[in-house]
Parts: sequence; structure tokens; C-alpha cells
Amino acid sequence: MKKKPVIGVMPLYDDDKDSLWMVQGYFDGLLDAGAVPLMLPLELDEEGFESIRDEIDGYLFTGGHDLNPKLYGEDPIPEDEAFCDRRDTLETMVFDWCYENDVPALGICRGIQLFNVARGGSLWQDIPGQFQKKGRSTGEERPFPKILHTMDPPYAEHHAEHKVRIEEDSPLFHLLHQKTITVNSYHHQAVKKVGGGLVPMAHAEDGLVEALFAPDKTFLWAVQWHPEFTCRTDNNSRLLFEALVNATH
Repeated sequence: MKKKPVIGVMPLYDDDKDSLWMVQGYFDGLLDAGAVPLMLPLELDEEGFESIRDEIDGYLFTGGHDLNPKLYGEDPIPEDEAFCDRRDTLETMVFDWCYENDVPALGICRGIQLFNVARGGSLWQDIPGQFQKKGRSTGEERPFPKILHTMDPPYAEHHAEHKVRIEEDSPLFHLLHQKTITVNSYHHQAVKKVGGGLVPMAHAEDGLVEALFAPDKTFLWAVQWHPEFTCRTDNNSRLLFEALVNATH
């Protein structure tokens, strides 16, 4: 019998309960795509990772905490939400392994931000307070529509929050065969300066980067929206999980 691919999944962390947890949709998307999800321990170090990584075929980088801005050379601002330095350490280690060894990986929400920062890019620490704020020097509004990037739950039932324009020469377009899709949205930070070796695949109507990929890797993709909440009802979301799993074969 053919072995199912194993996908290592980055853990979610509850600060108040000091516990690991998982949004079921991450596992559902991988299981439905024919993979076996395996949540990694938060305290996994280099030695422990080395002992298991040959058994893992790809990785899923989940949403969650803000990245600590020290990772991209900035100081925190009041609008920042909780950091989790242990997640930053774990995920940077795993991402570097994926990038250096061409191991398939998909990033979601925080995942796209982690990919970008790990490749030397930076983030808008707060979209309303920075990206959507009037120009400090000119006082002029940005020439883009002001759209909502942080929607109210439930994210699965009301999944169409704003439109995303997909670059026609990108692998995301070749997967979905659509120039524009509607997505759910729950983030207050976003890609600012794009990291080295990464290329945008999609943008929101206001110009924010909504998807990235590494063109010289087999499969290193990341999206800003949340397919884990809609993977059982939305074909575009399902296809993203399938693309990761298929890349491991």
C-alpha cells in the first residue's frame, strides 16, 4: 500500500492556558487531500528536528501570534498583539530547512509573514495604523480603496470579505484558473518589503500582498487569507491543501 505523505503542522499556542491547540480545519484540509497531519512540539530543537525531519514530507505554517518585530529590525508599536518567541524560533528553523532543501511548505496568514521575514523582508505592523493611515508627509490618502482586513467571525459562514487579484503568470493562477477571487480575512499585519527569493502571486484591492511563492522551489507558497475555515465548502481553499500534498509526491 502506498504511504500517505506526512505533513508537519506548526502548533498554535494559548498564552493564558499555557497549552498547544489546533484549528480543526488545518487537519481537515490535509486529511481530505490524502495526507497525515502531524503537529510539531513547540520546544522542538535542532537535534530533535534532525531526528524526525526525514519522516516528514512537507510542512504547513499556521496562523496565530504576531511575529516579534525584532526579527526584521523594528521596535514594537502599541498596536502589536501578543508575540510568541518560541513559535518564531521553531518556525524559522523549519522554514530555513524547507528553503535550503526544497521541501514543500504552505504558509497561511502568520505563515506568509513568517516566510517573508525569514527571507529578509518586513511587515506592516498594523494595517490601519500604518498602511491605511494618511501619508505623514503629504497628508494625502492612499490611491487605493480602504478595505477591511479583520472581519468578524464566523470566518467559514461569512467567508467573502474582500477581493484578491491573482497574477496571471503565477502558479496560483494556474491552480485556480481565476483572475480574481473573494477571500475571508483576519489579520492586522501584512507583507511590506518582500523578502529575497519570494515573488507576489496576488494582491488585495488596496495593494497589499496576499500571496507569495518562491519560483526556484518545487512548492513554497503562502497566502494571507484563511483556507482552513472554508476548505470543506470552498473549492479554491481545498485546492490549496491539495497543491501542498501533491507537491510531496
